[in-house]
Order: sequence, then C-alpha cells, then structure tokens
Amino acid sequence: QKSIYVLLGFVTLTDVLGWFFQTFVLTGISLNFMLMGVAFAATFANLVDEQELDPIVQRFNPVLNISILAAIVDLGAPLDYHLIMGAGVYTAVYIIARAIGKYGGARIGATIMHMPETVQKYLGLTLLPHSGVSLVFTGIACATLAPLPDCVSLVQGTIAAAAVINEIIAVILAKKGFEKSGEIRVTSK
Repeated sequence: QKSIYVLLGFVTLTDVLGWFFQTFVLTGISLNFMLMGVAFAATFANLVDEQELDPIVQRFNPVLNISILAAIVDLGAPLDYHLIMGAGVYTAVYIIARAIGKYGGARIGATIMHMPETVQKYLGLTLLPHSGVSLVFTGIACATLAPLPDCVSLVQGTIAAAAVINEIIAVILAKKGFEKSGEIRVTSK
C-alpha cells in the first residue's frame, strides 16, 4: 500500500525536477518528459525486488493506462488526417522500413540468443502493429521541426497514414504470426 504512494511521489518528483531544469537551468533546451518517465521507470524496476514489484505494478497500471491514453490522444490530436493522402511514397517507405527493422531485428536477436525456431520466424510479425512509440516520436520530431512547417506536415501525414495502415494490415500479420508459432489456436467455424 505504502509503496504505490512512494512510486507516485517519485514520479511527481521526476516531473517537478524536469520542469525546474527546463525552466531555470537548461532554458534553451526542451526536455522530453516522456523519456524522463521511461528512465525513472527503468531505474525503479531495477532497484525494487521482483516479488515486491509485481503488486506495485498491478496497483499502478490504472494510472499508467490513463497516462498513456492521455499522451497518445495529446500526440494524435494535432495530426491532420487530411495529410494522409499526400504522404504517399513516404508512407510506403516508412511502413516497409519499419517492418524490415522490426522483423529483421527480432529475427537477428532471436537467432543470436538461440531462441526456438518459432520465435526466430514469427516474433517480428507480432511486433508490427505497435505504433504508439511512433506517435511519441512524431510529437518530438514535429516540435523540433516547428520552424519548418512543410516538414512538420510531411512527418505528420506519413506517421498518421502509417499508423492507420499498420493498425489494419499489421494486426492481421501479427495474428498469423501467433497462429503459425502455435501461441494461439485457430478455431474453425
């Protein structure tokens, strides 16, 4: 019970320290509060005993889920979905490069670690639909590219189109990957 309050207190402290440094110390630099949160979470998870960590994470999950939802809505809100039609070739290149990176990286990593053949073949497919990180980095890129509005529009259109397409096509590929690996059963109708 007490641990969740300690966690929330340190999350708040991390945020306040980030605000302080951005406002008073590093005034010319825009700090990324999401990355500060990720760094804090990694540190916390590595400092707390695993048996103690599980109940804390279970209690913290509702707060985390609401925070992630708010962040994704905030990042997705400024995306102009009319730009999707203009992104064209860039979207195709982004989707293909992202798929090759995810599949290839998972395949190479699983091979190096001598994982079972099913993991080597299909893990990459199961990673394809996850594009929340893309939205986070889109927000960072667009803030950085603010002086170049044409580039901002291009990045927003490309990522918006890729997110929509990935959440349709990649989900089907991920399901096939889970089926082929034997992780889920195919039910016949």
